[in-house]
Amino acid sequence: MIPKIILSSGPTATRRTIGYLFGKGSANEHIDPHLIASWNSFAPDPGRSPHRDPKDAMAQLVAQLDQPVRMLGDQAPKDTVWHCPVRAAPEDPILSDAQWADVARRMVAAAGIAPDGDEEACRWVAVRHAEDHIHIAATLVRQDGRRPERGYDQRAVQREARQIEVDYGLRRLKPGDGTGAKRPTSKEHFKAKRLGQDAATRDVLRLRVRRAVAAASDEAEFFTLLEATGVTVRLKLGPSGEALGCNFALPGDTNDKGEPVFYAGSTLAPDLSLPKIRKTLATTSPEPVTVRPGDPWHQATAATDRIPHHLTHSDDQTAQGQLAALGATLDLLPINAPAAVKAQLEQAAAAFERATRSRITADLDSTRVLRRSVRAIWRDRPSDSDGAGIAMLLDTVLTAVAFAKHWHRTHQHAQQEAAAEQALIHLQIAYARVAEPVLTGLAQRAPSPQMKRRFAHHLQQAVPEHAERVLNDPAWEALTTVLAEAEAAGHSATTVLDQALGQRTLDDAHSPARTLTWRIRRLGERHASGPRAQAARFRSTTQRPTASAPASTPTPAPQPPPPRRR
Repeated sequence: MIPKIILSSGPTATRRTIGYLFGKGSANEHIDPHLIASWNSFAPDPGRSPHRDPKDAMAQLVAQLDQPVRMLGDQAPKDTVWHCPVRAAPEDPILSDAQWADVARRMVAAAGIAPDGDEEACRWVAVRHAEDHIHIAATLVRQDGRRPERGYDQRAVQREARQIEVDYGLRRLKPGDGTGAKRPTSKEHFKAKRLGQDAATRDVLRLRVRRAVAAASDEAEFFTLLEATGVTVRLKLGPSGEALGCNFALPGDTNDKGEPVFYAGSTLAPDLSLPKIRKTLATTSPEPVTVRPGDPWHQATAATDRIPHHLTHSDDQTAQGQLAALGATLDLLPINAPAAVKAQLEQAAAAFERATRSRITADLDSTRVLRRSVRAIWRDRPSDSDGAGIAMLLDTVLTAVAFAKHWHRTHQHAQQEAAAEQALIHLQIAYARVAEPVLTGLAQRAPSPQMKRRFAHHLQQAVPEHAERVLNDPAWEALTTVLAEAEAAGHSATTVLDQALGQRTLDDAHSPARTLTWRIRRLGERHASGPRAQAARFRSTTQRPTASAPASTPTPAPQPPPPRRR
Protein backbone atom coordinates (compact mmCIF):
# COMPACT_ATOMS: atom_id res chain seq x y z
CA MET A 1 0.00 0.00 0.00
CA ILE A 2 1.52 3.29 -1.13
CA PRO A 3 0.48 6.67 0.32
CA LYS A 4 1.84 9.88 -1.21
CA ILE A 5 1.39 13.41 0.14
CA ILE A 6 0.79 16.39 -2.15
CA LEU A 7 0.41 19.97 -0.86
CA SER A 8 -1.53 22.68 -2.70
CA SER A 9 -1.72 26.43 -2.19
CA GLY A 10 -3.73 29.38 -3.42
CA PRO A 11 -7.29 30.63 -2.83
CA THR A 12 -8.80 27.96 -5.13
CA ALA A 13 -6.72 25.00 -3.92
CA THR A 14 -9.64 23.22 -2.23
CA ARG A 15 -11.98 23.73 -5.18
CA ARG A 16 -9.35 22.46 -7.62
CA THR A 17 -8.67 19.36 -5.55
CA ILE A 18 -12.31 18.45 -4.95
CA GLY A 19 -13.12 19.20 -8.58
CA TYR A 20 -10.46 16.74 -9.69
CA LEU A 21 -11.54 14.04 -7.23
CA PHE A 22 -15.17 14.14 -8.35
CA GLY A 23 -14.43 14.82 -12.00
CA LYS A 24 -14.03 12.36 -14.87
CA GLY A 25 -10.24 12.36 -14.75
CA SER A 26 -7.91 13.15 -17.64
CA ALA A 27 -8.93 9.98 -19.50
CA ASN A 28 -12.35 9.18 -17.99
CA GLU A 29 -10.56 6.94 -15.51
CA HIS A 30 -12.65 8.16 -12.53
CA ILE A 31 -15.47 5.61 -12.29
CA ASP A 32 -18.23 6.26 -9.76
CA PRO A 33 -16.37 8.80 -7.57
CA HIS A 34 -18.04 8.91 -4.17
CA LEU A 35 -17.39 9.86 -0.58
CA ILE A 36 -16.50 6.99 1.78
CA ALA A 37 -15.49 8.93 4.93
CA SER A 38 -15.24 12.47 6.26
CA TRP A 39 -14.39 14.48 9.37
CA ASN A 40 -18.02 14.52 10.55
CA SER A 41 -19.45 11.42 8.80
CA PHE A 42 -22.21 13.44 7.08
CA ALA A 43 -20.40 15.77 4.66
CA PRO A 44 -22.19 16.33 1.31
CA ASP A 45 -21.32 13.76 -1.38
CA PRO A 46 -21.20 15.28 -4.89
CA GLY A 47 -20.79 11.80 -6.37
CA ARG A 48 -23.90 10.20 -4.92
CA SER A 49 -26.53 12.88 -4.34
CA PRO A 50 -29.42 11.78 -6.60
CA HIS A 51 -31.77 14.51 -5.39
CA ARG A 52 -29.30 17.40 -5.66
CA ASP A 53 -27.34 19.03 -8.42
CA PRO A 54 -23.79 17.61 -8.09
CA LYS A 55 -22.35 21.09 -8.64
CA ASP A 56 -24.31 22.46 -5.69
CA ALA A 57 -23.17 19.56 -3.48
CA MET A 58 -19.54 20.13 -4.56
CA ALA A 59 -19.75 23.86 -3.81
CA GLN A 60 -21.18 23.12 -0.38
CA LEU A 61 -18.45 20.56 0.37
CA VAL A 62 -15.71 22.98 -0.70
CA ALA A 63 -17.20 25.74 1.48
CA GLN A 64 -17.38 23.48 4.53
CA LEU A 65 -13.81 22.26 4.09
CA ASP A 66 -12.53 25.80 3.55
CA GLN A 67 -14.37 27.44 6.46
CA PRO A 68 -11.50 27.22 9.03
CA VAL A 69 -9.04 28.51 6.41
CA ARG A 70 -11.20 31.52 5.50
CA MET A 71 -11.64 32.40 9.18
CA LEU A 72 -7.89 33.10 9.38
CA GLY A 73 -7.91 35.42 6.37
CA ASP A 74 -4.43 36.74 5.70
CA GLN A 75 -3.05 34.64 8.57
CA ALA A 76 -3.82 31.39 6.73
CA PRO A 77 -0.81 29.22 5.84
CA LYS A 78 0.64 29.22 2.33
CA ASP A 79 -0.22 25.54 1.76
CA THR A 80 -3.89 25.06 2.51
CA VAL A 81 -4.68 21.59 1.11
CA TRP A 82 -3.21 18.23 2.12
CA HIS A 83 -3.89 15.61 -0.56
CA CYS A 84 -2.92 11.97 -0.02
CA PRO A 85 -3.66 9.27 -2.62
CA VAL A 86 -3.41 5.76 -1.13
CA ARG A 87 -3.00 2.87 -3.58
CA ALA A 88 -3.07 -0.90 -3.04
CA ALA A 89 -0.87 -3.34 -4.98
CA PRO A 90 -2.38 -4.97 -8.11
CA GLU A 91 -2.37 -8.40 -6.47
CA ASP A 92 -4.08 -7.21 -3.26
CA PRO A 93 -7.70 -8.22 -2.55
CA ILE A 94 -10.31 -5.56 -3.33
CA LEU A 95 -11.21 -3.67 -0.16
CA SER A 96 -14.76 -2.60 0.60
CA ASP A 97 -15.78 1.04 1.09
CA ALA A 98 -15.88 0.43 4.85
CA GLN A 99 -12.37 -0.98 4.83
CA TRP A 100 -11.04 1.91 2.76
CA ALA A 101 -12.79 4.31 5.18
CA ASP A 102 -10.86 2.67 8.03
CA VAL A 103 -7.64 3.11 6.04
CA ALA A 104 -8.43 6.82 5.55
CA ARG A 105 -9.10 7.42 9.25
CA ARG A 106 -5.85 5.70 10.20
CA MET A 107 -3.90 7.77 7.69
CA VAL A 108 -5.21 11.17 8.82
CA ALA A 109 -4.63 10.15 12.45
CA ALA A 110 -1.06 9.04 11.77
CA ALA A 111 -0.28 12.23 9.83
CA GLY A 112 -1.55 14.53 12.60
CA ILE A 113 -4.35 15.83 10.39
CA ALA A 114 -7.12 14.34 12.55
CA PRO A 115 -5.84 12.48 15.63
CA ASP A 116 -8.25 10.01 17.18
CA GLY A 117 -10.75 11.71 19.51
CA ASP A 118 -9.73 15.26 18.51
CA GLU A 119 -13.01 17.05 17.72
CA GLU A 120 -11.22 20.28 16.72
CA ALA A 121 -8.96 18.61 14.15
CA CYS A 122 -8.73 19.50 10.45
CA ARG A 123 -11.63 18.84 8.14
CA TRP A 124 -11.05 16.07 5.64
CA VAL A 125 -12.78 13.75 3.18
CA ALA A 126 -11.88 10.43 1.55
CA VAL A 127 -13.02 9.80 -2.04
CA ARG A 128 -12.97 6.51 -3.92
CA HIS A 129 -13.22 6.30 -7.69
CA ALA A 130 -11.39 3.02 -8.39
CA GLU A 131 -11.15 -0.40 -6.82
CA ASP A 132 -7.48 -0.11 -5.92
CA HIS A 133 -7.11 3.37 -4.41
CA ILE A 134 -8.63 6.33 -2.60
CA HIS A 135 -7.81 10.03 -2.27
CA ILE A 136 -7.81 11.85 1.06
CA ALA A 137 -8.13 15.64 0.98
CA ALA A 138 -7.87 17.90 4.03
CA THR A 139 -7.56 21.62 4.68
CA LEU A 140 -4.54 22.58 6.78
CA VAL A 141 -6.22 24.70 9.43
CA ARG A 142 -7.81 23.04 12.44
CA GLN A 143 -11.36 23.95 13.43
CA ASP A 144 -9.98 25.81 16.46
CA GLY A 145 -7.86 27.98 14.14
CA ARG A 146 -4.53 26.34 14.91
CA ARG A 147 -2.34 24.50 12.45
CA PRO A 148 -2.02 20.71 12.68
CA GLU A 149 1.10 19.14 14.13
CA ARG A 150 2.10 17.05 11.18
CA GLY A 151 5.88 16.93 11.43
CA TYR A 152 7.38 14.10 9.31
CA ASP A 153 3.91 13.16 8.10
CA GLN A 154 5.29 11.36 5.04
CA ARG A 155 7.23 8.95 7.26
CA ALA A 156 4.24 8.60 9.58
CA VAL A 157 1.81 7.56 6.84
CA GLN A 158 4.38 5.14 5.43
CA ARG A 159 4.73 3.49 8.84
CA GLU A 160 0.96 3.27 9.16
CA ALA A 161 0.72 1.78 5.66
CA ARG A 162 3.12 -1.00 6.66
CA GLN A 163 0.88 -1.82 9.63
CA ILE A 164 -2.28 -1.70 7.51
CA GLU A 165 -0.66 -4.23 5.15
CA VAL A 166 -0.22 -6.59 8.08
CA ASP A 167 -3.72 -6.05 9.45
CA TYR A 168 -5.48 -6.54 6.10
CA GLY A 169 -3.20 -9.25 4.69
CA LEU A 170 -1.97 -7.06 1.84
CA ARG A 171 1.31 -7.19 -0.01
CA ARG A 172 3.97 -6.02 2.44
CA LEU A 173 6.24 -3.37 0.95
CA LYS A 174 9.77 -2.74 2.14
CA PRO A 175 10.37 0.38 4.25
CA GLY A 176 12.33 3.02 2.36
CA ASP A 177 14.87 5.70 3.19
CA GLY A 178 13.55 8.48 0.94
CA THR A 179 16.07 7.89 -1.86
CA GLY A 180 13.78 6.00 -4.23
CA ALA A 181 12.72 7.44 -7.57
CA LYS A 182 9.29 9.03 -7.71
CA ARG A 183 6.67 6.66 -9.07
CA PRO A 184 4.39 7.67 -11.95
CA THR A 185 0.99 8.91 -10.85
CA SER A 186 -2.29 7.35 -11.95
CA LYS A 187 -2.77 10.28 -14.29
CA GLU A 188 0.64 9.62 -15.88
CA HIS A 189 -0.16 5.92 -16.32
CA PHE A 190 -3.47 6.66 -18.01
CA LYS A 191 -1.83 9.26 -20.22
CA ALA A 192 0.83 6.76 -21.31
CA LYS A 193 -1.89 4.27 -22.19
CA ARG A 194 -3.74 6.92 -24.19
CA LEU A 195 -0.54 7.82 -26.09
CA GLY A 196 0.22 4.17 -26.81
CA GLN A 197 3.39 4.15 -24.69
CA ASP A 198 4.58 0.96 -22.98
CA ALA A 199 5.70 2.95 -19.93
CA ALA A 200 4.92 6.29 -18.30
CA THR A 201 6.90 9.28 -19.54
CA ARG A 202 8.60 9.64 -16.17
CA ASP A 203 10.02 6.10 -16.38
CA VAL A 204 11.08 6.49 -20.02
CA LEU A 205 12.90 9.73 -19.27
CA ARG A 206 14.63 8.28 -16.21
CA LEU A 207 16.02 5.39 -18.27
CA ARG A 208 17.19 7.60 -21.13
CA VAL A 209 18.82 10.16 -18.84
CA ARG A 210 20.59 7.43 -16.82
CA ARG A 211 21.91 5.84 -20.00
CA ALA A 212 23.13 9.18 -21.31
CA VAL A 213 24.96 9.82 -18.03
CA ALA A 214 26.57 6.37 -18.19
CA ALA A 215 27.61 6.75 -21.83
CA ALA A 216 28.77 10.38 -21.95
CA SER A 217 32.35 11.51 -21.42
CA ASP A 218 31.41 15.12 -20.64
CA GLU A 219 28.44 17.44 -20.30
CA ALA A 220 28.33 18.38 -23.98
CA GLU A 221 28.17 14.74 -25.05
CA PHE A 222 25.52 14.09 -22.40
CA PHE A 223 23.18 16.65 -23.98
CA THR A 224 24.03 15.39 -27.48
CA LEU A 225 23.08 11.84 -26.51
CA LEU A 226 19.80 13.00 -25.02
CA GLU A 227 18.94 14.82 -28.22
CA ALA A 228 19.80 11.69 -30.24
CA THR A 229 17.37 9.64 -28.13
CA GLY A 230 14.52 12.13 -28.62
CA VAL A 231 14.72 13.88 -25.24
CA THR A 232 14.07 17.63 -25.17
CA VAL A 233 16.19 19.52 -22.64
CA ARG A 234 15.37 22.88 -21.06
CA LEU A 235 18.14 24.47 -19.01
CA LYS A 236 17.57 26.60 -15.95
CA LEU A 237 20.06 29.47 -16.18
CA GLY A 238 21.44 31.60 -13.38
CA PRO A 239 22.12 35.37 -13.55
CA SER A 240 25.57 34.69 -15.00
CA GLY A 241 24.13 32.53 -17.77
CA GLU A 242 25.48 29.33 -16.25
CA ALA A 243 23.17 26.31 -16.29
CA LEU A 244 21.99 25.56 -12.75
CA GLY A 245 19.52 22.80 -13.54
CA CYS A 246 17.79 21.03 -16.38
CA ASN A 247 14.33 19.70 -17.20
CA PHE A 248 13.51 16.92 -19.63
CA ALA A 249 10.53 16.17 -21.89
CA LEU A 250 9.48 13.66 -24.55
CA PRO A 251 8.06 14.71 -27.93
CA GLY A 252 4.32 14.22 -28.03
CA ASP A 253 3.90 14.42 -24.25
CA THR A 254 2.09 17.73 -23.92
CA ASN A 255 -0.36 19.43 -21.58
CA ASP A 256 -3.84 20.70 -22.45
CA LYS A 257 -2.23 23.82 -23.99
CA GLY A 258 -0.08 21.75 -26.35
CA GLU A 259 3.11 22.59 -24.43
CA PRO A 260 5.75 19.93 -23.63
CA VAL A 261 5.51 18.48 -20.11
CA PHE A 262 8.93 18.91 -18.52
CA TYR A 263 10.27 16.90 -15.60
CA ALA A 264 13.09 18.22 -13.42
CA GLY A 265 16.00 15.79 -13.24
CA SER A 266 15.77 15.64 -9.44
CA THR A 267 12.14 14.50 -9.71
CA LEU A 268 13.09 11.64 -12.05
CA ALA A 269 15.58 10.32 -9.48
CA PRO A 270 17.54 11.92 -6.64
CA ASP A 271 20.86 11.43 -8.48
CA LEU A 272 19.71 13.01 -11.77
CA SER A 273 19.87 16.69 -10.80
CA LEU A 274 22.34 18.62 -12.96
CA PRO A 275 24.91 19.12 -10.13
CA LYS A 276 24.91 15.36 -9.38
CA ILE A 277 25.08 14.49 -13.08
CA ARG A 278 28.14 16.73 -13.40
CA LYS A 279 29.77 14.99 -10.45
CA THR A 280 29.19 11.62 -12.09
CA LEU A 281 30.48 12.78 -15.48
CA ALA A 282 33.75 13.77 -13.85
CA THR A 283 34.54 10.05 -13.51
CA THR A 284 34.29 9.47 -17.28
CA SER A 285 35.74 12.76 -18.54
CA PRO A 286 38.87 12.38 -20.71
CA GLU A 287 41.37 13.34 -18.02
CA PRO A 288 44.67 11.44 -17.73
CA VAL A 289 44.13 8.19 -15.88
CA THR A 290 46.34 5.16 -15.41
CA VAL A 291 44.60 2.63 -17.64
CA ARG A 292 46.60 0.48 -20.02
CA PRO A 293 45.19 0.12 -23.52
CA GLY A 294 43.50 -3.23 -23.77
CA ASP A 295 40.30 -5.16 -24.27
CA PRO A 296 37.44 -3.14 -22.71
CA TRP A 297 35.62 -6.39 -21.91
CA HIS A 298 38.58 -7.52 -19.82
CA GLN A 299 39.03 -4.12 -18.19
CA ALA A 300 35.36 -3.86 -17.26
CA THR A 301 35.39 -7.43 -15.95
CA ALA A 302 38.50 -6.82 -13.84
CA ALA A 303 37.05 -3.60 -12.41
CA THR A 304 33.72 -5.28 -11.63
CA ASP A 305 35.57 -8.18 -10.02
CA ARG A 306 36.99 -5.70 -7.47
CA ILE A 307 33.54 -4.51 -6.34
CA PRO A 308 33.05 -7.31 -3.75
CA HIS A 309 36.35 -6.31 -2.11
CA HIS A 310 35.23 -2.68 -1.91
CA LEU A 311 31.89 -3.73 -0.43
CA THR A 312 33.55 -5.79 2.29
CA HIS A 313 36.71 -3.79 3.04
CA SER A 314 36.30 -0.15 1.92
CA ASP A 315 34.44 2.62 3.72
CA ASP A 316 30.72 3.14 3.13
CA GLN A 317 31.21 6.13 0.82
CA THR A 318 33.48 4.11 -1.51
CA ALA A 319 31.11 1.15 -1.39
CA GLN A 320 28.16 3.37 -2.31
CA GLY A 321 30.17 4.74 -5.23
CA GLN A 322 30.82 1.21 -6.47
CA LEU A 323 27.09 0.47 -6.39
CA ALA A 324 26.39 3.57 -8.48
CA ALA A 325 29.01 2.48 -11.04
CA LEU A 326 27.58 -1.04 -11.08
CA GLY A 327 24.17 0.45 -11.85
CA ALA A 328 25.67 2.45 -14.73
CA THR A 329 27.21 -0.76 -16.07
CA LEU A 330 23.82 -2.46 -16.05
CA ASP A 331 22.26 0.59 -17.74
CA LEU A 332 24.57 0.28 -20.77
CA LEU A 333 24.94 -3.51 -21.05
CA PRO A 334 21.58 -4.13 -22.80
CA ILE A 335 22.52 -1.84 -25.69
CA ASN A 336 25.35 -4.13 -26.90
CA ALA A 337 23.88 -7.41 -25.63
CA PRO A 338 22.67 -10.25 -27.86
CA ALA A 339 18.98 -10.10 -28.68
CA ALA A 340 18.30 -13.26 -26.66
CA VAL A 341 19.24 -11.56 -23.37
CA LYS A 342 18.50 -7.90 -24.04
CA ALA A 343 15.07 -7.93 -22.34
CA GLN A 344 16.38 -9.70 -19.22
CA LEU A 345 19.29 -7.25 -18.91
CA GLU A 346 16.94 -4.28 -19.30
CA GLN A 347 14.76 -5.65 -16.51
CA ALA A 348 17.85 -6.26 -14.35
CA ALA A 349 18.98 -2.66 -14.87
CA ALA A 350 15.52 -1.30 -14.06
CA ALA A 351 15.36 -3.36 -10.87
CA PHE A 352 18.90 -2.57 -9.70
CA GLU A 353 18.38 1.18 -10.20
CA ARG A 354 16.80 1.28 -6.73
CA ALA A 355 19.90 -0.40 -5.26
CA THR A 356 22.25 2.32 -6.54
CA ARG A 357 21.22 4.96 -3.97
CA SER A 358 21.02 5.29 -0.21
CA ARG A 359 21.47 8.04 2.37
CA ILE A 360 25.23 7.42 2.18
CA THR A 361 27.05 9.90 -0.06
CA ALA A 362 28.81 8.11 -2.91
CA ASP A 363 32.56 8.52 -3.44
CA LEU A 364 33.02 7.95 -7.17
CA ASP A 365 36.80 8.37 -7.39
CA SER A 366 37.48 4.63 -7.37
CA THR A 367 34.98 3.94 -10.18
CA ARG A 368 36.78 5.62 -13.06
CA VAL A 369 38.20 2.46 -14.67
CA LEU A 370 34.86 0.64 -14.60
CA ARG A 371 32.89 3.59 -15.95
CA ARG A 372 35.36 4.29 -18.75
CA SER A 373 35.73 0.67 -19.80
CA VAL A 374 31.96 0.13 -19.93
CA ARG A 375 31.63 3.35 -21.88
CA ALA A 376 34.29 2.03 -24.30
CA ILE A 377 32.24 -1.15 -24.79
CA TRP A 378 29.20 0.96 -25.64
CA ARG A 379 31.14 3.33 -27.91
CA ASP A 380 33.70 1.09 -29.68
CA ARG A 381 31.69 -2.16 -29.85
CA PRO A 382 34.81 -4.36 -29.31
CA SER A 383 34.80 -7.80 -30.89
CA ASP A 384 33.06 -10.52 -28.91
CA SER A 385 32.45 -13.10 -31.60
CA ASP A 386 32.04 -16.12 -29.33
CA GLY A 387 30.19 -14.27 -26.53
CA ALA A 388 32.96 -14.85 -23.98
CA GLY A 389 33.38 -11.12 -23.32
CA ILE A 390 29.85 -10.50 -22.12
CA ALA A 391 29.77 -13.90 -20.38
CA MET A 392 32.87 -13.03 -18.34
CA LEU A 393 31.49 -9.61 -17.48
CA LEU A 394 28.10 -11.01 -16.46
CA ASP A 395 29.84 -13.58 -14.28
CA THR A 396 31.49 -10.83 -12.24
CA VAL A 397 28.35 -8.66 -12.33
CA LEU A 398 26.37 -11.51 -10.76
CA THR A 399 28.86 -11.78 -7.93
CA ALA A 400 28.92 -8.01 -7.44
CA VAL A 401 25.10 -7.80 -7.28
CA ALA A 402 25.02 -10.68 -4.76
CA PHE A 403 27.51 -8.79 -2.59
CA ALA A 404 25.45 -5.60 -3.09
CA LYS A 405 22.42 -7.41 -1.74
CA HIS A 406 24.40 -8.52 1.31
CA TRP A 407 25.84 -5.00 1.83
CA HIS A 408 22.38 -3.43 1.77
CA ARG A 409 21.10 -6.08 4.17
CA THR A 410 23.83 -5.29 6.70
CA HIS A 411 22.97 -1.59 6.41
CA GLN A 412 19.23 -2.32 6.79
CA HIS A 413 18.36 -0.90 3.36
CA ALA A 414 15.28 -3.06 2.82
CA GLN A 415 14.15 -1.65 -0.53
CA GLN A 416 17.66 -1.72 -1.97
CA GLU A 417 18.18 -5.30 -0.81
CA ALA A 418 14.92 -6.37 -2.47
CA ALA A 419 15.94 -4.53 -5.67
CA ALA A 420 19.27 -6.36 -5.81
CA GLU A 421 17.48 -9.67 -5.26
CA GLN A 422 15.12 -8.92 -8.16
CA ALA A 423 18.04 -7.93 -10.40
CA LEU A 424 19.78 -11.23 -9.60
CA ILE A 425 16.83 -13.21 -10.96
CA HIS A 426 17.04 -11.50 -14.35
CA LEU A 427 20.84 -11.64 -14.44
CA GLN A 428 20.91 -15.36 -13.75
CA ILE A 429 18.61 -16.00 -16.71
CA ALA A 430 20.68 -13.76 -19.00
CA TYR A 431 23.97 -15.28 -17.85
CA ALA A 432 22.82 -18.85 -18.46
CA ARG A 433 21.72 -17.98 -22.00
CA VAL A 434 25.04 -16.30 -22.79
CA ALA A 435 27.47 -18.60 -20.96
CA GLU A 436 26.20 -22.07 -21.85
CA PRO A 437 26.94 -21.87 -25.60
CA VAL A 438 30.42 -20.47 -24.91
CA LEU A 439 31.22 -23.18 -22.35
CA THR A 440 29.89 -25.88 -24.67
CA GLY A 441 32.13 -24.62 -27.46
CA LEU A 442 35.16 -24.60 -25.16
CA ALA A 443 34.41 -28.11 -23.90
CA GLN A 444 34.35 -29.41 -27.47
CA ARG A 445 38.00 -28.31 -27.81
CA ALA A 446 39.19 -30.00 -24.60
CA PRO A 447 42.85 -31.15 -24.65
CA SER A 448 44.19 -34.69 -24.43
CA PRO A 449 43.45 -36.89 -21.37
CA GLN A 450 47.14 -36.74 -20.40
CA MET A 451 47.08 -32.91 -20.30
CA LYS A 452 43.80 -32.92 -18.34
CA ARG A 453 45.34 -35.27 -15.76
CA ARG A 454 48.28 -32.90 -15.39
CA PHE A 455 45.97 -29.95 -14.78
CA ALA A 456 43.91 -32.00 -12.29
CA HIS A 457 47.03 -33.02 -10.37
CA HIS A 458 48.15 -29.42 -9.96
CA LEU A 459 44.65 -28.37 -8.94
CA GLN A 460 44.57 -31.04 -6.21
CA GLN A 461 47.89 -29.78 -4.86
CA ALA A 462 47.03 -26.07 -5.07
CA VAL A 463 43.50 -26.09 -3.59
CA PRO A 464 42.69 -29.50 -2.13
CA GLU A 465 39.64 -28.04 -0.39
CA HIS A 466 38.05 -27.13 -3.74
CA ALA A 467 39.57 -29.73 -6.08
CA GLU A 468 36.74 -32.25 -5.90
CA ARG A 469 34.07 -29.61 -6.62
CA VAL A 470 36.05 -28.28 -9.59
CA LEU A 471 36.78 -31.72 -11.07
CA ASN A 472 33.12 -32.75 -10.80
CA ASP A 473 31.85 -29.44 -12.18
CA PRO A 474 30.23 -29.66 -15.66
CA ALA A 475 32.50 -26.76 -16.71
CA TRP A 476 35.71 -28.74 -16.00
CA GLU A 477 36.18 -29.58 -19.69
CA ALA A 478 35.92 -25.89 -20.64
CA LEU A 479 38.44 -25.04 -17.90
CA THR A 480 40.99 -27.49 -19.32
CA THR A 481 40.57 -25.90 -22.75
CA VAL A 482 41.43 -22.39 -21.56
CA LEU A 483 44.39 -23.76 -19.59
CA ALA A 484 45.68 -25.45 -22.73
CA GLU A 485 45.13 -22.28 -24.77
CA ALA A 486 47.04 -20.27 -22.15
CA GLU A 487 49.98 -22.66 -22.53
CA ALA A 488 49.80 -22.35 -26.31
CA ALA A 489 50.00 -18.56 -25.92
CA GLY A 490 53.26 -18.88 -23.96
CA HIS A 491 51.97 -18.87 -20.39
CA SER A 492 52.65 -21.43 -17.73
CA ALA A 493 49.35 -23.22 -17.09
CA THR A 494 50.22 -23.80 -13.45
CA THR A 495 51.10 -20.13 -13.00
CA VAL A 496 47.88 -18.78 -14.49
CA LEU A 497 45.90 -21.35 -12.51
CA ASP A 498 47.62 -20.20 -9.32
CA GLN A 499 46.89 -16.59 -10.24
CA ALA A 500 43.24 -17.37 -10.91
CA LEU A 501 42.93 -19.25 -7.62
CA GLY A 502 44.53 -16.34 -5.77
CA GLN A 503 42.23 -13.64 -7.12
CA ARG A 504 39.38 -14.38 -4.71
CA THR A 505 37.99 -17.29 -2.77
CA LEU A 506 35.82 -19.88 -4.50
CA ASP A 507 33.72 -20.40 -1.38
CA ASP A 508 30.76 -18.44 -2.75
CA ALA A 509 31.02 -19.75 -6.32
CA HIS A 510 28.09 -21.89 -7.45
CA SER A 511 30.23 -23.24 -10.30
CA PRO A 512 33.94 -22.97 -9.35
CA ALA A 513 35.15 -24.41 -12.66
CA ARG A 514 33.10 -21.85 -14.57
CA THR A 515 34.46 -19.05 -12.42
CA LEU A 516 38.06 -20.23 -12.98
CA THR A 517 37.39 -20.56 -16.72
CA TRP A 518 36.58 -16.87 -17.06
CA ARG A 519 39.48 -15.80 -14.85
CA ILE A 520 41.98 -17.88 -16.81
CA ARG A 521 40.49 -16.73 -20.11
CA ARG A 522 41.32 -13.16 -19.12
CA LEU A 523 44.78 -14.05 -17.80
CA GLY A 524 45.57 -16.22 -20.82
CA GLU A 525 44.77 -13.47 -23.30
CA ARG A 526 47.35 -11.16 -21.79
CA HIS A 527 50.79 -11.05 -23.38
CA ALA A 528 52.85 -13.98 -22.13
CA SER A 529 55.92 -13.05 -20.07
CA GLY A 530 59.42 -14.07 -21.12
CA PRO A 531 61.19 -16.96 -19.38
CA ARG A 532 63.04 -14.66 -16.95
CA ALA A 533 59.85 -12.87 -15.90
CA GLN A 534 58.05 -16.18 -15.50
CA ALA A 535 60.86 -17.52 -13.31
CA ALA A 536 60.77 -14.39 -11.14
CA ARG A 537 56.99 -14.65 -10.80
CA PHE A 538 57.33 -18.34 -9.87
CA ARG A 539 59.89 -17.51 -7.14
CA SER A 540 57.65 -14.74 -5.75
CA THR A 541 54.60 -16.99 -5.57
CA THR A 542 56.41 -19.97 -4.04
CA GLN A 543 57.87 -17.74 -1.32
CA ARG A 544 54.44 -16.58 -0.16
CA PRO A 545 52.75 -18.38 2.70
CA THR A 546 49.47 -18.49 0.67
CA ALA A 547 48.49 -17.88 -2.92
CA SER A 548 46.19 -15.05 -2.04
CA ALA A 549 47.84 -13.01 0.73
CA PRO A 550 51.46 -11.74 0.86
CA ALA A 551 53.42 -12.49 4.02
CA SER A 552 53.50 -8.82 4.98
CA THR A 553 49.73 -8.45 4.71
CA PRO A 554 47.60 -9.69 7.60
CA THR A 555 44.82 -12.03 6.62
CA PRO A 556 41.53 -10.08 6.64
CA ALA A 557 38.91 -11.01 9.20
CA PRO A 558 36.32 -13.40 7.81
CA GLN A 559 33.25 -11.68 6.42
CA PRO A 560 29.64 -12.90 6.64
CA PRO A 561 28.99 -15.01 3.53
CA PRO A 562 26.97 -13.22 0.86
CA PRO A 563 24.08 -14.91 -0.92
CA ARG A 564 25.16 -17.59 -3.37
CA ARG A 565 25.46 -16.24 -6.88
CA ARG A 566 24.05 -17.86 -9.99
